[in-house]
This record gives sequence, structure tokens and C-alpha cells, in this order.
Amino acid sequence: MTEQFEFTTTEEAVHATADTSVFDAKTRDEARQIIARYPESRSALLPMLHLVQSVQGHVSAAGIQFCAELLALSTAEVSAVATFYTMYKRKPCGQHLVSVCTNTLCAALGGDTIYRQLSEHLGVGHDETAGTPGEEGSITLEHAECLAACDLGPVLQVNYEYFDNQTPEQALELVKALQRGEKPAPTRGPALSDFRGAERQLAGFFDDLESTAAGPSAAVETLRGAQLAHERGWTAPSMPDDVELPPVPEKK
Repeated sequence: MTEQFEFTTTEEAVHATADTSVFDAKTRDEARQIIARYPESRSALLPMLHLVQSVQGHVSAAGIQFCAELLALSTAEVSAVATFYTMYKRKPCGQHLVSVCTNTLCAALGGDTIYRQLSEHLGVGHDETAGTPGEEGSITLEHAECLAACDLGPVLQVNYEYFDNQTPEQALELVKALQRGEKPAPTRGPALSDFRGAERQLAGFFDDLESTAAGPSAAVETLRGAQLAHERGWTAPSMPDDVELPPVPEKK
């Protein structure tokens, strides 16, 4: 108990002395806009942490203190959330975050090979950055748990935008293009931003909503079943108006 208490108070002291001046008046105003969306201010913490990352490229001690001050939370409460979710980075992220799905199906289809090839090319491992974080062409590589696109595996994401049906060769060329400063179009979703731009959107700020919403939202394969049903006149049976509901079990 004593060791835990000493560690916690040390962490609190670090956050309490953090310089939050990096968050300018515009950022503070946007933070207040986020807070105003919720009936309870503490509910704004998740998008607030994304806003912090859009400014600094990670959640720093200053970011923890900034959120704690505006939400009337302790820095320990903010830290508990920031360390629970993998989307919140505790060290500076590259210009682009490349997430390779290595869960079972994607791994079997080639995800492990893709990750290994990108790791060798970049010379980094999980959650490590090739290049100077934040500068053009810098890339943070990470293993990702299931990216919810098993029908299109193996998949990877760049700043949370999908690149489906990847081969090791395609993935390597994609990363090389990012290093050259290019932004290849995702398979689905809007035009590619950088990590901080994506974090700003996750905080709820879309500076160019029209172009953001212009990208395809579903893959051709995903819509194929609905297309076949339409072409062949297939429909699901309608729900009768007089369906008898099953009895409610008795409470014991």
C-alpha cells in the first residue's frame, strides 16, 4: 500500500507542475465546446483526450493536467482513462499511425507477414516510430487487435482509415508512399489526413465536412449481397401484424 501511495502521489506531482500553455485560447474554446455537448462534464473526457492528441500528437502530462482542470477531475482519474485505451498514445506519434491487424483471421491471411515486412522496412517494433515524431514521413507502427473488417482481410489502417485486401507488397508500397509525403486514398472513408488531423475529427471537429463525407463508406464486397437481392427481386418476409409474443418467464 505504501509503495502504491508513493507512486500515485509522485505521478500527481508531475502532472500538477506540467505546463499547459501549449493549449492556446482556440484549443481551450474548443474544449469548452466539447464539454457543452454533455449533461455531465466528465463525459467529455474521451473526445477531450483526442483534442489533446490533435495538438501534441500524444497525451502528455500537460494534456492530463489540461483535461483534469477543465473537467474538475483529478489527474489520476484522467490518467486511468488515458492508459486504458490504446488509441491514446503516451509518447509522441509519427505523422502517420499505421495499424496492422494481426488478429486470427487477418494473421492467417497474411497480416503477420505484412507486419513483419513493415517492421523490417521501418526498423521499428510495436508502438515505435520511424523518423522524428510529428515530422513529415514519420510513421508509428502498431499491432492492432481486430479491426472489424474480417471479410476484407488482411487489412491495415492509416490514421484509422481502412486499406483492405492488402498484400505484403501493397502494404510496403503504401508505407513507402507515406514516407515520401504522399497520401494514398483509403479503400473506404475520406481522403487521408495525418494522425493529428484524424484526432481532431475524433474530437468532433470537421474543418471541411463536405470533403470528409465524400469518400466511399462501404466496400463493394460488403454491398454485394444487397445488390444481388435487388437484381433478383429477393425480399425478406414481412413481419405479421398479429405476432404472438412468447410468455415472460416467471421470476423466481
